[in-house]
Amino acid sequence: MNAPANIQPKGAVQTGETLPIRPLNFAIIVMPGFSHLALHAYIEPFRIANTFSPVPLFRWQLASLGNRSVVGANGLAITVDTTTEDLGAGSGNDVRFDHLVIVAGEPIEKQLTPSLSTFLRSVARRGIAISAIGTASWLLAQSGLLGETRCTIHWSRLAAFSEVFHRPRIRDTLFVKDGQFSTCAGELAAFDLAVDLIGSHAGVVIAQEVCRHATVEGQRSGTNRQTGPSGLAFAGASEKLVAAMQVMEENVETPLSMDEVAAVVGISRRQLERLFTTHLGLPPVRHYLKIRVDRAKRLVQGTRMPLIEVAVACGFVSASHFSKCFRVVHGVTPQQCRLAVPAWVGPGLGSC
Repeated sequence: MNAPANIQPKGAVQTGETLPIRPLNFAIIVMPGFSHLALHAYIEPFRIANTFSPVPLFRWQLASLGNRSVVGANGLAITVDTTTEDLGAGSGNDVRFDHLVIVAGEPIEKQLTPSLSTFLRSVARRGIAISAIGTASWLLAQSGLLGETRCTIHWSRLAAFSEVFHRPRIRDTLFVKDGQFSTCAGELAAFDLAVDLIGSHAGVVIAQEVCRHATVEGQRSGTNRQTGPSGLAFAGASEKLVAAMQVMEENVETPLSMDEVAAVVGISRRQLERLFTTHLGLPPVRHYLKIRVDRAKRLVQGTRMPLIEVAVACGFVSASHFSKCFRVVHGVTPQQCRLAVPAWVGPGLGSC
C-alpha cells in the first residue's frame, strides 16, 4: 500500500462534522505513458486530508496491467503495489476497494486489452465508483461502459473522442460526475476532482484545509472549461467577445453566419466585428475559420477518419476548399499533416 497504515496527523481540525467510520479505499491503475502530474495532483490531496484527521480518511494502492513498474510520459518509472489480475474483481478474494481510478496518457487507443475490458466491466457490474483521469475516458468508452453518460477527456482528445464515440455526451469541462462514473481532464484538474471527493466524503472544512495547505485559493468547479476560447490573449476582455468565441466553438460542423453569431450574443454585427478587431486584430470570420481548421487538425492527427469526413465534420462543403484553408492556416495540406502522425496511431483508429 502506498498509504501507510498508521498515519500521524499533523493537527486534526475541528470540522463540526461527523467523520466517516472507515477510510475510502482506492485502487489506482496507472497506464503506460501516464502523466505524473495528473497522478500526484490526484493523490496528494488525499494524503493532505489524512493529516487533518484523527483517523485515516483515505487509503490507496497503485496497480498496473501486469508489470510491477510503469513508465510515465516523462520517462520516469513508478513501482506499483499490485496488478489488475491480483485485484481480482469479483473473484471472491479479500482485496477490497471502494473506488477504481484509471490514470492514462498517450498513446491510449491501443491500450485496452480484452483482460482490462473484462476487469473494468466486472468492476462496473459490482457498482463500484470509477474515475477516469486524463485520456482514460477513452478506455471506458471503448469498453462500452459510458453509454450516454456525460463525460470529459483531456482537451487534446475532445475532437477525436466526439467523432469516434457518438453515444457519450462529451463536455469541455474540468471534470464531470455522472452516476457511477467520474471523468476528468487530467493534469491539474485531477486536484479539483480529488478535492470534490474529499468534500463529499470528509466534509467541506477538511476540503478547504487541503486547498489552503496546497496554497490554492480553492477548488475549481467541475463545470469550468478546460481551456479559454482560442486566441484570447489577455484577461479582462469583453464578456460579449468571450461569448461569441464560445458560440463559434460550439458550432463547428454547421457554421453560423456572423449575423447569427451576433444575434446569439445579443449585439449587432458591427459591434461583433469591432470587438474582434480591437482585441484580436482580425475579423470574426477569420477567427471562426481558424477554430474550424484547428479542430480539423486534431481530427487529422488523432483519428483515421477519411479526410472528406473530417472536412464535413468541420463545416467545409468541398475537399478542395478544406485543403486550401488548412494549408493557409497550418502551412501544410491535410494529407501532409496526416503523414507526420506518430507511428503509434494505427490504421484501426477511428472505429469503435
